[in-house]
Amino acid sequence: MSDLSHRRRMLVLGICCTSLFIVSLDNTVLNVALPSMRRDLDASVAGMQWTIDAYTLVLASLLMLAGSTADRIGRRKVFLTGLALFTLGSVLCSLTPSLEWLIVFRMIQAVGGSMLNPVAMSIITNTFTEPAQRARAIGVWGAVAGISMAAGPLIGGVLVDSVGWRSIFWVNLPVGLAALLLTLRYVPESRAARARRPDPVGQLLVMTLLGTVTYAIIEAPAEGWRSPVIIGCAALALASLVGLLLYEPRRSDPLIDPRFFRSAPFSGATVIAVSAFAGLSGVLFLNTLYLQDVRGLSALDAGLYLLPMATLTFLCAPLAGRLVATRGPRLPLLIAGVTMAGSGLLFALFSAETSTPLLFVGYVLFGIGFGMVNAPITNTAVSGMPRSQAGVAAAIASTSRQTGGALGVAIAGAVLSAGLAGGAGFTAAARPAWWFITLCGVLVLVVGVATSGRWALATAERTARTLEGSGGRQPDRAPPCGDPH
Repeated sequence: MSDLSHRRRMLVLGICCTSLFIVSLDNTVLNVALPSMRRDLDASVAGMQWTIDAYTLVLASLLMLAGSTADRIGRRKVFLTGLALFTLGSVLCSLTPSLEWLIVFRMIQAVGGSMLNPVAMSIITNTFTEPAQRARAIGVWGAVAGISMAAGPLIGGVLVDSVGWRSIFWVNLPVGLAALLLTLRYVPESRAARARRPDPVGQLLVMTLLGTVTYAIIEAPAEGWRSPVIIGCAALALASLVGLLLYEPRRSDPLIDPRFFRSAPFSGATVIAVSAFAGLSGVLFLNTLYLQDVRGLSALDAGLYLLPMATLTFLCAPLAGRLVATRGPRLPLLIAGVTMAGSGLLFALFSAETSTPLLFVGYVLFGIGFGMVNAPITNTAVSGMPRSQAGVAAAIASTSRQTGGALGVAIAGAVLSAGLAGGAGFTAAARPAWWFITLCGVLVLVVGVATSGRWALATAERTARTLEGSGGRQPDRAPPCGDPH
């Protein structure tokens, strides 16, 4: 695809970024609609958690399968299927008669969404074969991810107040159809040089691990941490993890290639992605409920309150992409870790939600941090990897994001539910969740520093050589993370 014209490459990038935008936006736009949905569908806090986590869990569970399948049977084909399923799921969500059906339709959306993000990143990697162009394209991709995640509450607020909460799903219809037509017209088909075989056992273990952990966290406040159901979920999750660690290294084409994690920058990007997106989902979940249920704001006003966070993410995301391209990931990760942790501390120590000036300072700090963190994650995930492994590497990074998002909602919601059930006010009940969000920022900072130095870059080089020598037959690869060229 290296002979594509510059105009067509830009169109392909735009189509891929559009798919990322609607998939990422769909989850955050839902947050601001939660109070309205809870009233209309007569749902509990746990029910609202499931409307978010049913989507993120299915998405996280299927991303790697979708990435490897696209590398095998054709990326354009899988991408088109994903767009069709996601659009259909959106229409069904807008027509849902109950909470239970909404959760089912959200899962259909997620099946389609799982075919978009990792496949789109693989299309980008194989379209922009020149390393400098690829780095810039990945920077744009990271910027779009950050913008869509943070802008969701504002867009959701406008739609919920003007039309109703069902309209948040309608917006995906024209965008999805336009992306389908443009993909048919402009995106060429591509496959990996060496097809990876399916790994159904690994796929089942991943789904079991993510599902049981999230179910246990969400339902524990109601069931009790010592209940047989929760203990059984914990045991099943542990067994699934052990199974993955024992089974995957023995396969020639594993769903999760353990050798990827020999690269310190790649392993660090995975931890940072989980931490950053857990922090973001926790912040959005807590604040949209607080602003509407405690302060009594409308959905639109709640979205406007969150505008400083969205604005700073919008401004900082492209800046982070340029910093990664010129100076490597360390500086943006330092800024991200400090500002995200600082935002969490304002709420955990000083109850920032009770003071409007402090509230906005907290939003500004978190917006800066989240805007800075996305481009380093994306760039590190694919930098240094052979092009034949691009789909799987991007899928692991996307899985880490969605896993973090699911865990953030599960943990924040479980803590909040437990506190409210014990008779505490909203601020007191949410305080442990804010400490968790602070910890997420600290992890971004510490892991970012630890995995962006010379030693870490050397492990990335060794990993790339190992992967190329054992099956990555296309020698072209992006420079290791941190190389400005």
